[in-house]
Amino acid sequence: MTVTLRVNPAQLNRRAIEQAAAAIRARKIIAIPTDTVYGLAADPFQPAAVREIFRLKGRPESKPILLLVNSLRQVEMLTAGLPDAFHSLAARFWPGPLTVILPAAPSVPESITAGTGTVAIRLPGSILVQELIRAAHVPLTGTSANRSGRPPARSAAEVKQQFPSGLSLILDGGPAPSGVPSTLVDLTGEPRIVREGAIRAMDVLSVG
Repeated sequence: MTVTLRVNPAQLNRRAIEQAAAAIRARKIIAIPTDTVYGLAADPFQPAAVREIFRLKGRPESKPILLLVNSLRQVEMLTAGLPDAFHSLAARFWPGPLTVILPAAPSVPESITAGTGTVAIRLPGSILVQELIRAAHVPLTGTSANRSGRPPARSAAEVKQQFPSGLSLILDGGPAPSGVPSTLVDLTGEPRIVREGAIRAMDVLSVG
């Protein structure tokens, strides 16, 4: 049975955060409100949890899964080098709805990179998510909470509709602030927009 906890994304909600972190540590899948849409959060270094995300979403294993972090130190641990463009973009858009693709460190599981050798990372502009990462002591998976091919969930009710079972916990933070996924930029070469989302492509490229 999925437990739903009402939270305020702008506050720390320490009891809810600790309950969610405990679920993460127990290798469970939870749904969380981010500053874009709802996401499925789990420990990316637990293979069983990652496999369960793919199963729940009906997601092809050939597709990588983005990670949410709460610090530059975590970015450095997950990557094999940071280009100058990263620092410029992070200074301008982080925390916020920009996901960057970077060379992956050898420690990043292949189930996360899908064998691409790269990892997609975002530092979300959500106190709730940042504190959950800190409490869980790991970066979190941040793939959108939806069945593959369906729109991302913009509320806890939409999460429940798409995932009537399989989730340990849903943090209900009300409607997603934007309802639009993050913009995705590939920084493994010249900056290249992979997906335009909450931030305009021209604004990203003008900085990167």
